[in-house]
Amino acid sequence: MLDRSIGIFDSGVGGLTVLKEIARLLPDENLLYLGDTARVPYGTKSVETVQNYALDAAEFLVSQGVKLLVVACNTASAVALPLLRKRFQLPVIGVIEPGARCAAQSQNRRIGVIGTEGTISSNRYSEAIHLLLPDAKITSIACPLFVPLAEEGWAEHEVARLTAREYLQPLLAADIDTLVLGCTHYPLLRKTLRQVLGNTVTLVDSATETAKSVQQLFRSQGLSCSQPGGLRTFFVTDVPTRFIRVGEAFLGENLESVEHVQIGCH
Repeated sequence: MLDRSIGIFDSGVGGLTVLKEIARLLPDENLLYLGDTARVPYGTKSVETVQNYALDAAEFLVSQGVKLLVVACNTASAVALPLLRKRFQLPVIGVIEPGARCAAQSQNRRIGVIGTEGTISSNRYSEAIHLLLPDAKITSIACPLFVPLAEEGWAEHEVARLTAREYLQPLLAADIDTLVLGCTHYPLLRKTLRQVLGNTVTLVDSATETAKSVQQLFRSQGLSCSQPGGLRTFFVTDVPTRFIRVGEAFLGENLESVEHVQIGCH
């Protein structure tokens, strides 16, 4: 059981930022990653559709014998986490609760959240933060153009800076001191976001916070591998060419084991 892999899934390549952080904190763990590239993006889909996609992805990873599921997709975490926890008899961690815990440390209680349309419309970050910090003033903005900019390698391009200035104006006006990066692509835009927001705003990277939660769970429940592993295996639901190209840019390393698989439909 302990030497089984950690299963991680996302709609595409964005969740690789989560995998990268988990690998950094838990280098001996074997990791299985599924990118549902045939059905990306999740952020513009209905709640029911995203729930069905998340079930398909989770069932595939569980069939591979994983010991933990990490939902490395903000949209799926927002709408499908309770369903997955009810369905599967193993720990399931999403990216929203860890990010909310970090954001709730805000000093002036003015917090910004940026994400896909699906994540923002779900209001899950606001709900999770308000449970911890009831008087927080939260400004949430959908930033759909950030994902294609990140995937095209334009995260630090002038186009990205102009887009960020447009999107982030309401957050600057709200005098936030904390910004939740509510999409796993967004850490790639950290430098651009910093240029627009300045150095006084704390950027909460949900990928980093999720990896910390996985590490804490392993310590508390004794789930760590009994012997060194560190294998990385990648699955995609469409041809892997683009995933490999973009994923290598995300991870800064070669992706040598990427397999095209089919997952079920509900």
